[in-house]
Amino acid sequence: MDERYHPIPQPEEISTRERQDAMGAYLMMFASLGVGLPLPLINLLAAVIYYFVNRKKSRFIHFHTLQSLISQLPTSLLNAGAVFWTFSILTSSGVTENVGEDFDPVFNFTDLYFGYIIMVVIANLVYIIFSLIAAVRAYNGRFYYMLFFGRLAYHYAYSKQSTIGEETVYTNRPPM
Repeated sequence: MDERYHPIPQPEEISTRERQDAMGAYLMMFASLGVGLPLPLINLLAAVIYYFVNRKKSRFIHFHTLQSLISQLPTSLLNAGAVFWTFSILTSSGVTENVGEDFDPVFNFTDLYFGYIIMVVIANLVYIIFSLIAAVRAYNGRFYYMLFFGRLAYHYAYSKQSTIGEETVYTNRPPM
């Protein structure tokens, strides 16, 4: 066992409430998806709020909320890029070419744009699949380490330098 980290709890040691809170971190994206569909960064904002509200409840919850948050960053940024690019095409290209004529907008959707959209859709599907797997594992009191993000979340949640879940005891001392 590595001395730099706190011991990992086993499934029977994790309460039902902790499991539900940890699972909620991954399901948060579905709840905020309906609200944030035109604005993908709303999902990220909801994940940040969920992380800061729940992270001090236990290390198990801290791990899952942090993993959910940081794994959501790439897809949120890709979605924001897709929304921005789509709006810029819709608002700039069609209107200026048809001034004074019958309004028949022509939009310049390029192959590069469609390639980007396909990549964004695939990234979202992969993210949803891995998040559902992680949500089920969290509900069962188990860990699921996502590629790249799991190790980072584990380090911040279970490192002995982390004080999450512990009360910090302050002592007053003289000035010397």
